[in-house]
Formats: sequence, structure tokens, C-alpha cells
Amino acid sequence: MDLENVMIDSKYEYYEQALNSMIEGVIMVNAQAEVIFINRTARQILHLKDEDYTGKKVVDFVPNTRLHKVVEDKKPEIDRIQNVGNVKIITSRIPLIDENGNLKGAFAVFRDITEVQKMAEEVTDLKRVRLMLEKIIKSTDDAISVADAKGNLVMVNPEYTKLTGFNEEDVIGKPATIDIAEGESVHIMVAKEKRPIFGHRLKVGPMKKDVIVDVTPLFIDDKFVGSVGVIHDVSKIISLSRELEEANRVIRHLRAKYTFDDIIGNGRAMQIAIMQAKKVASTRATVLLRGESGTGKELFAHAIHNASDRKNSAFVSVNCAALPEGILESELFGYEEGAFTGARKGGKIGLLEESNGGTLFLDEIGKMELNVQSRFLRFLQEMEITKLGSTKVKHLDVRIIAATNINLEDMVKNGTFIPDLYYRLNVVPIYIPPLRERIEDIEPLVKYIIRKLNQEYGRSVEKISKDALNVIENISWPGNVRELENFIARAMINMDISEKEITVSSLPSYVQVHKKNVNGTKHDLKKSLADYEKGLIEEALKTNDRNRKKTALSLGISLRTLFYKMENYHIK
Repeated sequence: MDLENVMIDSKYEYYEQALNSMIEGVIMVNAQAEVIFINRTARQILHLKDEDYTGKKVVDFVPNTRLHKVVEDKKPEIDRIQNVGNVKIITSRIPLIDENGNLKGAFAVFRDITEVQKMAEEVTDLKRVRLMLEKIIKSTDDAISVADAKGNLVMVNPEYTKLTGFNEEDVIGKPATIDIAEGESVHIMVAKEKRPIFGHRLKVGPMKKDVIVDVTPLFIDDKFVGSVGVIHDVSKIISLSRELEEANRVIRHLRAKYTFDDIIGNGRAMQIAIMQAKKVASTRATVLLRGESGTGKELFAHAIHNASDRKNSAFVSVNCAALPEGILESELFGYEEGAFTGARKGGKIGLLEESNGGTLFLDEIGKMELNVQSRFLRFLQEMEITKLGSTKVKHLDVRIIAATNINLEDMVKNGTFIPDLYYRLNVVPIYIPPLRERIEDIEPLVKYIIRKLNQEYGRSVEKISKDALNVIENISWPGNVRELENFIARAMINMDISEKEITVSSLPSYVQVHKKNVNGTKHDLKKSLADYEKGLIEEALKTNDRNRKKTALSLGISLRTLFYKMENYHIK
């Protein structure tokens, strides 16, 4: 019997040691909810005094306990959160029932989660802050990218995707160089230098959009953890500038932009035109620029103004064909309030008066109505104007540059242009040759256009192949330089973004079809174009009863060029 008691005592001691070594608190009660055991951890968690609690009611010294409720209800309570003084615990309470269903007592197992709860709350707060920051970044109108300390992207917003063309899946976790088309990553630069960098110019995305980037380093406890970048779309600024420029064109208040340095032309005919324009620029003589549409008449008008002593004064441009019938007179001379139905309150200053001291460029002068021609002639004779609805005469100092692609001589003959006005305008006529008469200028023009369109389209085309240039040189270009620029623009649009050279295959489809019809060789293409031009000349000669002067005029070429082509094509 003594041996049995010894063995029982040994088992009890063993269980007691095991329960005292647990990191959880343990309290055991009997069927009357009286304590029969409390382990060491429970005493520490509950801050209990070092005394014997055996036989005491658990409710007497454990605040908020529910062990007595478990004894009464015989129902377990699992993973309940409970505040015990300043301590927060998570506890499970289990009733002890024997095989016959008799209640023997209950026990509680619990753990102090005060620090864990604080950590969880901090994590929750951090998550909340992160979510709030993400929402702020994603809702802003600026394109934003965030990189880690190594320069890898960790966050971008929707505006970034709109600007660069890359979405989150394309860039997150990848080096910040992933979105750059031209230039150096500012995130990488900041990661190296640990300082903010502002106003860095780059091209981003497959469309090589011009952007300005501001990147700021991020520090936590003086440790560099990454950087945040704000990307500004320069193309929007460029677009706004173009809209402003277009608005200025509409109201026709222009400062002359071009000079003689902007005129490309090495051929003899073009050099003669430039020389004449330079000579007349220093005078106040009226100039009549003649030539086909798209040859650069407005370019010459700008250059003449900028080479004159009026270059710091107004340069006003108006297209006589662009204004509705009956409007040109009031636009040129201005009007007083009530001068006609719909007149602006307070009246309006005319373009002639706005040009006072400067230059007025009248494009497509041949489209001016007869009644306006008569009044404009009086202005040229007297240099005086009277507004519509007024009797007050005002003297002006205006230099007139006119331009036309119409044969004014024929208009004088058929009575649609006043002869005296023609003579007043034709003081210094300057003929600007069409592109087909200055083949030698095509190559430098194409190179200039490529550079210009590279900037507009965000491309990096470097050159044009000899075969493609040969095709271009053998086109007649009825639309002249303007048509050539549109042609090169379509060719560049046809090219892949990575291509550097314009080839024959890049040229617009109608050239490709024509080339295909002549078996695709340079020799056949030249011959086909020559045959086409020869046919046009023969048809024009037939229509004009073999009159070579009329034929040259109808074809829009000089008589000298016609003689040359007739001899070259053996036309008699």
C-alpha cells in the first residue's frame, strides 16, 4: 500500500512538473468550481500572489473567469478573448466528464496575447496606411512610380499606365529601366546618389513619349529604402502649345517664324528666287510671290519680313480664299459699331491697321472679290483707309506681300482682276519654282522633313535608301513640298518603331502598286514615270493647239522647262 502511494505521489509530481513547464497558463477546478491546481505560467499571467489557492473558489481571485459557468453548463468554450486586468488572454475552457457522464470538474488553458495583439494592431494600421497611400497614389492625376532600394519597381498607378503604355504586370519587380525608350533611369540614379533629382528629360514607352521626371529618395530611420517618381507628360504641353499656335493662326496675328536660312534650295531657279527676295527685303516695295500651291510662298513672305527693318513689328497673314464671301472687306479695313447687321459692339480694327508699321501678307490674292480689289487699290495708291461705317481717314505705313498660284494675267484679260491692282502688286514679282523643276533639292528636303517628323512622331529614322530616294525623285509632285512632306509622313508611319531607314517597301501603297506594275526595278520605274510625263505633255500640247506658251502655263511649268522636256522626250 505504501508503495502504491509512493507511485501515485511520483505520478502527481511528474504531471505537476510537466504542467508547470508549459508556456500556457493552466487552471483546474473540481465539480464545485474550487481550484485543485494552478501552474506557474497561470500565476505569472494573472499576477497572482505566491500562496496556496487550492480549495478556493476560482471566481474569488480570477477576474472575469467563466470556469464556474463551464462547470454549471458542462459546455466547452474554445479560443475566447478575455481581458484580465491589463492583460489580454486567449483561453479555452473544457469540462471534465467521466465515461458515465458525471461531471468531475473543468480546466482552462490560456495564453497572454497582449503583445501579440499590439503587434497585430500595428500590422493592421500599417496595412491601413499602405492601402490609403495606394489609393492616394492611384487616384492622383500625375503618373507615379515607386522603386525599392535596388531600383526595382514596386508600385505604379493608372496614370503611369496611360502615359507609358506599361501596366503593373509588365513592370512590377523589374528594374526601373524597363519603361525607358531613351535616357537613363532616374530611380537608378537616385538609388546611387541618395539625393532628389528634378526635371530630368526622358522618352518612355513604345511611343517614346517626351516626359520630365522628378524623383525623391525615401528614408526610414536614416536608411535608404527606395524612391518615388512623378512623371510629367511633355507632349501635353506641346499639344497645348500647338493649340495656342493654331488659335494665333485663326486670328492671324503672327510673328514671322522663318528666315532665309530655313529655305532649302540649291538649284539655280531657287537660288534666283532667294536672291531676288533678299534684295527686295530691305526696301518697302510690294512683292508678288508666284508659284504653285505648296512651293513655299508663305515661307518666303516670313523670310522677307524678317530680313527687313520691320522685323520687330507686326506680321499679319490672311488667306483671301479662306474667308467667306463679303467678310474680307470688313476684315481688312475694319468697321464701326452698327456699320452693318451683326457688326460687333464697339466696332473692330481691320487687319491693315493692325499691320501698321509692319507687313501684311495676302495669300491667294487672286481670290479677292472685285469690290474689295477696288477698295484695296485705293489703299495702295494713297496708303489711307476708312473703316466701314466711318468717314474718318487714317494714314498707314504697311508693307504688302501678296501671293498667288493663279495666272493673274488671264484674270486681267477676262475682267476678274483689276489691271491697275495687278500693276500695283506686280512691282517685284518673284517666281518660286515647283519641286519637279528642282530635283536636286529633293534629297536635302527629305532629310530635313525626316528630322522634323522624328520630333513630331517620336521616331528615330536616320536616313532614306538610295532606291527609295530615286523613286521620290521621279515623282512629279503636283502638291510640291507640302505633298512631299505628307508622303514622307505616311512612309514613316508605315515603318516599324525600330526601323532606322526609309526603304522602297516603306513608301505609301500607290507607289508600291506602281512599282509592282513595272516589275519592281529602278530602271522600269523611271521609264514608267517618264512615259507618264511624256503623255501628259503631248495631251496638253494637243489641247492647246500646239501653243507652247499656253501648254507650259496649263502644266504649271516654265516655258524653258517645257522646251527641255520636249527635247528630252523627242516630242515635236
